[in-house]
Amino acid sequence: MYTVTVKDHIMIAHSLPDPFFGPAQHMHGATFAVEAIFSRKELTSKNVVLDIGEAASILKKVLSKLAYKNLDDNPEFKGKLTTTEFVAKYIHDEVKKETEQGISLKIILNENPLASASYEG
Repeated sequence: MYTVTVKDHIMIAHSLPDPFFGPAQHMHGATFAVEAIFSRKELTSKNVVLDIGEAASILKKVLSKLAYKNLDDNPEFKGKLTTTEFVAKYIHDEVKKETEQGISLKIILNENPLASASYEG
């Protein structure tokens, strides 16, 4: 399997209004270091998974919809707990819409050097 990984980051605000989340149930900020790992079994005729610049542009475009936003104000997320895992899947699905057939994708959100969540589809 061949892979190309690009990285970026976003800062968001949100709350997780459930006692399960302790202090995080209140409004707080989060900075996610985001990794997008694009994979395919065989390289294209240009000997790439996809162009690295294109991969970086796609990720930046998707992240710009979330960056510096309060996720609680996003109508698309109304009634949802915007956990790190949830946001990873959202980013995955939005990036996937922008990529060609035959590419697998994994999104990793690093909350800090010791904790991350991901979604792979």
